[in-house]
Amino acid sequence: MQHGGDIYGLAGSLKVAERKIVDFSASINPLGISKKVRAEIRTYLKYLPNYPDPQCRRLRRHLSIALGVGADNILCGNGSTELIYLLAKLPDISLRPRRALVLGPTFMEYERALAVSGVSDVRVFQLQESVGFRIDVDALKTAMVGCDLAFLCNPNSPTAQHLTRVEVLDVADCAREQQCLLVVDEAFIDFLPQESVVAEVVNNPWLIVLRSMTKFYGLSGLRLGMAVMDVKYVELLQRYKEPWSVNTLAQRAGVTALNDKAYVKQTFEVLRQEKRYVEGQLTKKGIHFYPSAINFYLLKDDRAAMLYEKLRAKGILLRDCSGYRGLDSRFLRIAVKAHRENTILYKAMSPLP
Repeated sequence: MQHGGDIYGLAGSLKVAERKIVDFSASINPLGISKKVRAEIRTYLKYLPNYPDPQCRRLRRHLSIALGVGADNILCGNGSTELIYLLAKLPDISLRPRRALVLGPTFMEYERALAVSGVSDVRVFQLQESVGFRIDVDALKTAMVGCDLAFLCNPNSPTAQHLTRVEVLDVADCAREQQCLLVVDEAFIDFLPQESVVAEVVNNPWLIVLRSMTKFYGLSGLRLGMAVMDVKYVELLQRYKEPWSVNTLAQRAGVTALNDKAYVKQTFEVLRQEKRYVEGQLTKKGIHFYPSAINFYLLKDDRAAMLYEKLRAKGILLRDCSGYRGLDSRFLRIAVKAHRENTILYKAMSPLP
């Protein structure tokens, strides 16, 4: 199972420095790390001899304000992936999921976490290419019947399709009625903040929301995510979670990023401009792309495998989607990056047969 962002493997195979790789395979904010976060990290290097706060107290206070929930409803982790694996285990045997539901295609770690945790009965709600991989809410609610745990990535990766806040709350109400824990992974929701359901966790104990500082805030290498859920689940999972999994620099960077409003504003300005450029270039080259309101696109083209290898040889990394359920080698995912990098990509694509 491979993920995007492996610039190290490509740099090694091409025998070039890692900084020479242009990475479109990981869908990260085109601005990178904010200047304020860089400054905060430099300031706090002197604290590295000390253990990090095991309870992330300061970070959870700031998250509480930003997300509109109580600090006691938040569990921080080494990226949201650590929390996905914890949720898949639900170590208290009375809460262990017996049957789970995932989308297809979607983030691969849900299925892997369930398999590692011994959950053998995993249903796949297959999204249909014929409708652009959009999620049918009524069909999803029907698929949840009899499940103990369901993962919903919204917006979904790699399809870039999303449900509205009202639609997700409809699914969450259904989950409550069926007593199925619904885990809504909002890793990309900062690009569509109006559609978040995170504040509703306090009203629905069957709703768990995952958030990440990776995609929007560019903190991939620091690994910082959080689960927002009923206090009883926070207390349960905290007992089984590894100590000190969120390092000092990640905690400080998270607080600073949350309060950098200028960075947020600039992100949306850059994305509006660059998405127009990207869509124009893809259209000119005759490459089909699915609609996206966030910072990446799913592409489909019969030349995709050839294009992937051609660009890889030039040190440009795209996301091969052939490993996702329901997709094949005709599908690629590309991030929207800064204009200089976007220009490099579309120049390198030419000529296309």
